[in-house]
Amino acid sequence: MKIELLNEYPYLYETHMHTNLGSACGNNSGEEMARACKEFGYTGAFITDHNWGGNTSVSRELPWKEWMTKYSYGYLDAKKYGDANDFDVYFGMETGFVGTEFLIWGLSVEWFLENEAFRTADIENQYKLVHEAGGMVAQAHPYRVESYIPEVRLFSQYADAIEAFNATHSSPLSKSHNEPSWNDSALELALKNNKPMTAGSDVHSIRLFGGGMAFKRRLKDASDFCNAVLGGEDYVMSDGLYWRDKMGKIIADVSIR
Repeated sequence: MKIELLNEYPYLYETHMHTNLGSACGNNSGEEMARACKEFGYTGAFITDHNWGGNTSVSRELPWKEWMTKYSYGYLDAKKYGDANDFDVYFGMETGFVGTEFLIWGLSVEWFLENEAFRTADIENQYKLVHEAGGMVAQAHPYRVESYIPEVRLFSQYADAIEAFNATHSSPLSKSHNEPSWNDSALELALKNNKPMTAGSDVHSIRLFGGGMAFKRRLKDASDFCNAVLGGEDYVMSDGLYWRDKMGKIIADVSIR
C-alpha cells in the first residue's frame, strides 16, 4: 500500500512510531519500520520508543548510559537503513507518567547520555529540561482511555503542542485503540489552549496507518521540525482518514492504495 500525497505538501513525516528494539509492544525492527515507511510514501520518521515510564523493552535496572545505549538501538537500526536509502530518520522518545504520555523531539541520543537527571524528572521538570536543550514536548493522545491509563490527565501547560490526531484512533486500518472521539477532544484541547497540533500514527508494526505531518519542503533535521511547528510554518496533518490543515480543519480525504 502507498499513500497519495497532496501536491502542495509532498514531504510526509511519521512523528510517532515504535520498534521492537525499544518498545516491548513493538513488532518490527527499526530497519523494517523505516523500510515500510519509505515504501508507503513517507519522506522520514521519528523513532519514539517507550522509555522507562512506559512499555520499554530495555531493562529499567541498567545504569543510565547502558540503558540509553540499548534504548537507542531501534533508532540506530532505522537510521542505518535511512542513510542508505534517502529516508530521513530522527530520534525521539515517548515518556510515560502512570499512563500519561508525552512525545519528545529535537534532542539527540548524545544529549540524553549526558543528562541522567532526565531519568527522575517529573512532568514539569521534563518540560524545563527539554526546553533548555532546545527540544519540543507534545502531550500524546491526551484523551485515550485504556487499562494502562488509569485516568485522563491534561498537562497543556507543560507541552509545546498537542498530538491532536493519532491515526491509531481514527484510521480504518487500525485494529486497537480505535475511537475517533479521542482525537476530537484533543483537537478541542489544542484550540482552547492555543497550542500547535501534531499528528502521527503511533504505529507498532509494518502495518502502517498513514498518519503524520506533511510539509511543503524537506526538513533538514529534527530541530528543523520543531522550529517549523513552533514557528508557525504551513503544514498539513493526516489522521489516516482525512487530511487536515494545521488548525485541524478537514481539507481532503486520505487515499491509501
